[in-house]
Amino acid sequence: MILRNKQKLMNLIYLHGFQSTPLSMKGRWLKDYVEQQTNIKIHLPDLNMPPLDVMKNMESLIHSLDNVAIVGSSLGGFYATQLVAKFAVPAVLINPAMRPWKLFKDLFGDEQIPYKVCDTWTLDHAHLIDLEQLAVPFVQDADKIMVLLQQGDEVLDYREAERYYKRSLLISESNGNHAMDDFKTKIPMALQFLSDSIK
Repeated sequence: MILRNKQKLMNLIYLHGFQSTPLSMKGRWLKDYVEQQTNIKIHLPDLNMPPLDVMKNMESLIHSLDNVAIVGSSLGGFYATQLVAKFAVPAVLINPAMRPWKLFKDLFGDEQIPYKVCDTWTLDHAHLIDLEQLAVPFVQDADKIMVLLQQGDEVLDYREAERYYKRSLLISESNGNHAMDDFKTKIPMALQFLSDSIK
């Protein structure tokens, strides 16, 4: 597939989910696909760090690039939503986490927090507060967001995302799962949406 709007180099940032890595399944699919394109450069940051550090690093990265677009999965979708609000960049969200501070409380409970995510990051109660304070109360630049949901998501309630992103382009499929194992087939559509949305 050759993207329209091909005169511009798109800087595509992939934001992975919680307890994941830049080269998870979806990250590798995107990387492999983009490597066949001449007008897209992919950036795969590691988000395994406290939320405020993630946002600081992503803001610096966006400031350093032109024609930025984002794909965010789960917690990466939450971060992407905040970055769209700040920078008006387009984004495709894959089963985005709506209220990650509540999700982590529900998943781990007070007895498991602080929770060691990886060698470089332990999630603590202060980080939950930071996540809640980062969240925008309503979607900004909703027309720049495509949301891919699967109703079989075993981690998140897709109906919450449908309500929150109701003014965005929503594709809500029955069945599926949180990982969205068929995302590979959606990459051309996602990249075309991003390309068309870059001004």
